[in-house]
Amino acid sequence: MYRIIIFLSIPLTPPTKIHSSLSLSTITLFKPPIKHLPSIKQNTNKNIYQIHYHSTTHHQLINGRRVNYLTMTSPEEEAAAPPPPPPPSQAGEDAAARAAQRRFEGLTLVRAKAIKGKGAWYWAHLEPTLARCPETGRPVSVRLRCSLCGSAFSASNPSRTASEHLKRGTCPNFASSSPIGSNPNPNATPPQPLNSIRPCNNRKRSMHMVHHAPALLPAPPPVSSQPIVLSGGKDDFNALQMLEDSVKKLKTPSNLPPPPNLTKVQVDSALALLSDWFYESCTGVTVSSIEHPKFKSFLQQLGLPAVTRRELTGPRLETRFAEAHAVAEARVRDALFFQLAADGWRSPVSNELDETVVSFSVNLPNGTQVFHSTILAQPNVSAQYAEDVMWDTVVEVANTGTSTGMSGEETGAIRRCAGIVSDRFKTKALQSLENRYHWMVNISCQFQAFRSLIKDLYHELPLFYNVCNNCAKLATYFNTESPARTIFNKYVLQDPDGPVSPLRVYTQGGEFSNIMLMLDDIMASARVFHSLVQDESFKVLCLEDANARGLCEMVRDRSFWGNLEVVHALLRLIEEMAHEVEEERPLVGRCLPLWEELRSRVKDLCVKFSIDEGLVKKVLDKRFKKNYHPAWSAAFILDPLYLVKDSTGKYLPPFKFLSPDQEKDVDRLITRMVTRGEAHIVLMELMKWRSEGLDPLYARAVQVRQPDPLTGKLRLANPQSSRLVWETYLNDFRCLNKVAVRLIFLHATSCGVKCNVPAIRWAAVHGRTRVCMDRVNKLVYVAAHSRGDRKEGYSEEERDLELFVNGESEDDEEEEAIHESVTF
Repeated sequence: MYRIIIFLSIPLTPPTKIHSSLSLSTITLFKPPIKHLPSIKQNTNKNIYQIHYHSTTHHQLINGRRVNYLTMTSPEEEAAAPPPPPPPSQAGEDAAARAAQRRFEGLTLVRAKAIKGKGAWYWAHLEPTLARCPETGRPVSVRLRCSLCGSAFSASNPSRTASEHLKRGTCPNFASSSPIGSNPNPNATPPQPLNSIRPCNNRKRSMHMVHHAPALLPAPPPVSSQPIVLSGGKDDFNALQMLEDSVKKLKTPSNLPPPPNLTKVQVDSALALLSDWFYESCTGVTVSSIEHPKFKSFLQQLGLPAVTRRELTGPRLETRFAEAHAVAEARVRDALFFQLAADGWRSPVSNELDETVVSFSVNLPNGTQVFHSTILAQPNVSAQYAEDVMWDTVVEVANTGTSTGMSGEETGAIRRCAGIVSDRFKTKALQSLENRYHWMVNISCQFQAFRSLIKDLYHELPLFYNVCNNCAKLATYFNTESPARTIFNKYVLQDPDGPVSPLRVYTQGGEFSNIMLMLDDIMASARVFHSLVQDESFKVLCLEDANARGLCEMVRDRSFWGNLEVVHALLRLIEEMAHEVEEERPLVGRCLPLWEELRSRVKDLCVKFSIDEGLVKKVLDKRFKKNYHPAWSAAFILDPLYLVKDSTGKYLPPFKFLSPDQEKDVDRLITRMVTRGEAHIVLMELMKWRSEGLDPLYARAVQVRQPDPLTGKLRLANPQSSRLVWETYLNDFRCLNKVAVRLIFLHATSCGVKCNVPAIRWAAVHGRTRVCMDRVNKLVYVAAHSRGDRKEGYSEEERDLELFVNGESEDDEEEEAIHESVTF
């Protein structure tokens, strides 16, 4: 009886006696040692002898590992052979089968995620397979099959299998990382015969590989230990790698399956999705990349035809633009009223000289925001120009879907515009339009107001101004002075949490958002600066440079770092609230609670750091008055979301939170928005609303909140319920409900749908023709429309930053996914 590893043919050398003919990789166990075989057959094509015996498959545990082998017996021994051992218990086989099935499902799930771009690279080449018992059909084990060469491996550690099989050149069809001969092994030895090597089973990892055993060939000539010297130097190794890859491809036929045969409907659908992705990603993907050779090969492997640049910017763009424009017009036409949002007017203190891109979008009562258009404007346009542009846009939107050639004022459609929100021109352009059209409510953007608050603190708060100037001097010196920069970089390299040199600096007249970046770098460099002032080289520099001595004293001063911490915390607070305003896009009724929240948080911060609250409060109140609009108070009173439950159980408007002047603002605004004949009626209805409020059941239903699935924050379950209550349940307020529904839905920010500003600027500089600008505008329109439909909580930039900052190991994610899949 002879026990050998599973193989299809056994290489032998004549004569028929076998005592040194099989390689170590083939034979696992000899009991008893093979002397000679009575019956063999020689293959006429190769010097290979095949054993012809009746065989059965068994397995055995050797050193704790399972080894498959063949028990081969002659016909004479088969009759005298003892019966096979009894099979294992049914319960044990069922448990092993279930474990193998769960492991297979877990690996399949991980591979599916990896193919979608959420996993390790090697899953594109390794495919989990489930080995079954040929007799019972139960799952026995899980293997990983290489799709390039067809080899099978154990699935115990996919990452290590990829490293050993793919990266180390074991797979013949996987491109090697270095050319052959570029890094020869000086310790290479010629192959040894089998009888000179003892069988070994103490490998750290068992790879149960089933393959055809190759025939023994004559020993190759010994490899030279001298490295290859090429006439072109080291650069020739790249060319040599390309040559060897070509030879390997010609030598080994490709195992890739042919591309699938897709139907015309499938091809059209796939190309439509591809074009949509391209239009949405046009800021990071150039038009020419669609004709990249590798991208063409990718489409070919999927069975898709190639797409040209002209097709993307021609017929497909026209079709997609027509579809998006029709959908947008239908949404605007169905709404009873709308609000125009103008975003992108540049501040007059900006130093940039190129044209700015102003985008216009339309806010609808149901919470939808529709992108409308963009224009190019000079950096310092007049208020009159801005007023004319915004009014023309309002008329154009108001006449959407109308077939008449009359203007909005003549048809009365202009009354559909409930107001304008803009990031600039509040005191002139917006106020002028509001005075001309009494039903309009024009407010300034609150996101821009919070950003302007940083400018106010810089100019009016001495502590803020001094800290910023000191940090600018410190950063500028270590960025520009070569000896100091050398010492600084030496300690930066020793601190893994330190900033990247050079330090960011705020310059006078620049964007005030750069102040936060500068303070972040100085705070992150605190340990570096404290170590730097103790350096002997820097002490010598201080003896020669008076500026270095002054900065050294500042770094040693504890009050500098204490003031820096205060200013940094205050600026961080304002930046966080500005980011929340930009992300959540609050309605106008949220403005008063928002500023009250800012005052409360600033007060807590002043108490924490023991600083004078009066100066900071003065700056906040000044900015509040600049941005305040009576619509803030009116919407706060009319919105059922802010009703307060009193001692009798009624839900009443929060008049007690308003100042006397703000209560007067509510009366004046409401009477201005209705006709003169309805003025006294609307005031009586307001008094009734103030005394009776809303039914408790409806009030509680409006104020229901639930966790957001993306952020986990509590958000309104139905954001449109406030307006719907006024339009349905509170319809007995005949005049007040018309004012309420037009006020409640107004947005307090002009930001929203992001348009492709770089593409517009590029077209304005390089291709300022009518045809070019028309195509770019259509491309921007399609991209903005698609992004508006997605309504994702995070932008692509935020997701990329989260990936690089908080990225996890792919192997950890895979093991966690596998563990979850096999856990009941």
